[in-house]
Amino acid sequence: MTEHTTEPPAQTKAQQLIGDFAPKLVELTDDVLFGDVWARPELSPRDRSLVTVAALVAGGNTEQLPGHLNRARENGVTETELKELIIHLAFYAGWPKAMSAITVAKQVLGGQKD
Repeated sequence: MTEHTTEPPAQTKAQQLIGDFAPKLVELTDDVLFGDVWARPELSPRDRSLVTVAALVAGGNTEQLPGHLNRARENGVTETELKELIIHLAFYAGWPKAMSAITVAKQVLGGQKD
């Protein structure tokens, strides 16, 4: 008799970060934000990534930036476009925010090519 072992489903990033500490926030993140909002057809995933990265840079939210930079690359945004987005925002969102964001981008994207 062969034993079948099934691995539990992979945890989402929200589950990994928050877990049981705030399950409702995990549910809203997974089901509403990424399950509904990101799936809406009115904007392409690429456009949503550009908007999201811009909002994170403008808000100075660098903690969330690595995951969204990687998602942007997966959604077809080039490294060059992401750098240009940050450079552009230096003049609209502020130099310190852009410098913080470009530092994160360098760490995350440094070895990737367009």
